[in-house]
Amino acid sequence: MAHPNTKSPELPNGLIVVSGPSRGGKSRWAEHLLSSQETVTYVATSAHRSNDPSWDERMRLHRERRPLHWQLREPGSKLAECIRREDANQPLLIDALGGFTAVHLDRNDLQWEQEAEDLVQSLLTRRRPTVIVIEETGWGVVPSTMIGGLFRDRQGWLAQRLEQHAADSWLVVQGRALNLTQLGMLVP
Repeated sequence: MAHPNTKSPELPNGLIVVSGPSRGGKSRWAEHLLSSQETVTYVATSAHRSNDPSWDERMRLHRERRPLHWQLREPGSKLAECIRREDANQPLLIDALGGFTAVHLDRNDLQWEQEAEDLVQSLLTRRRPTVIVIEETGWGVVPSTMIGGLFRDRQGWLAQRLEQHAADSWLVVQGRALNLTQLGMLVP
């Protein structure tokens, strides 16, 4: 729940990236950014995990937090296609890109870059705010598996690629949101 004194910032049209570590409040902040919009389409990218009660609980909390008038889409591996099908004037919330990255880990580097570029191009067609949540994965434990390292590297690369087109970028850590567009400088 938002602090009573937390007012939604002015929301630019175009791509708004919300990133941060696990359990930092990214989804809550992304939802807050769009809370004043009349209608929102919520695009959930994570697949159902069988035999994972803690994941089920997280998904239940996400569902309960969303306003009832928001529409839900679950595109599976077809995220870019889903975005293209939505009205370009309809605000979108895409939560989160970890699901998109995970479903494409079996692709080679060229195929991955094509998938990611297709995603970026679909986002560039949007005229209304499109808030996209992406997990920061390189801040903590070094993955002990090759697939974990691949996921971390692809997420980091994708976050930087999205930032190139973002109207606004937010870093959410420990329940605090920092506007990187105002505070930071692009790395050359």
